[in-house]
Amino acid sequence: MKYIRFYFDFLSPYAYLAFEQLPQALGGLSYSVRYMPVLFAAMLKQHGQLGPAEIAPKRDWTYRQVLWLAHSQGIPLQLPASHPFNPLPLLRLALACAPEAEPGAPSRYVCESIFRHVWRGGAEAADVQRFESLVQQLAPQQAPQNMPDVQGRMQGEAVKAQLKKNTEEAMTQGAFGVPAFAVDDKLFWGLDSLPMLRAYLLDDPWFSGPDWNGVSQVISGMTRRR
Repeated sequence: MKYIRFYFDFLSPYAYLAFEQLPQALGGLSYSVRYMPVLFAAMLKQHGQLGPAEIAPKRDWTYRQVLWLAHSQGIPLQLPASHPFNPLPLLRLALACAPEAEPGAPSRYVCESIFRHVWRGGAEAADVQRFESLVQQLAPQQAPQNMPDVQGRMQGEAVKAQLKKNTEEAMTQGAFGVPAFAVDDKLFWGLDSLPMLRAYLLDDPWFSGPDWNGVSQVISGMTRRR
């Protein structure tokens, strides 16, 4: 059995589509998934990048493409009322629901509930009342201290530290965006990497050949100044 770490941020529509597609994409294989919430913004900051929704023409294209992908794959998806939004309360809620035995990895049910909170129905993902309903539904095990409001309850030091740990772990694995899948010593990035991930899990010999590692030997012919 292969063990996969799935790094994601609820902010990302591609992560949502990958989450919904994963069981079908890997159907018939023996694997186990740990669902690992991370802060996508920290990855962007690490590499000095803007997110797709922060570049106006790319923003429009991103939304059109994910709506098309959802339509073509039969996955319900409606854009939230505003995007991007602050995903920290949702990420911390997911981690507050994680079991003690695996503090960085909430269940698929928890992740599914939060992803669908964001990407189904077209409502405001950060709405306080909707968030309160989600908290009541998921009943997080951890009870952060000294914060009376509902979003504050997801800001306990242990939960915040775990999100930072997950994000740093993902970047150590080589992740620069979401969704990303780490298995053995390999990292697969993006929704469109799911067929590649499946091939690896099926022991495709290509992954033992020169092409996987050979790309790092390509010399950069030009460096653009920022």
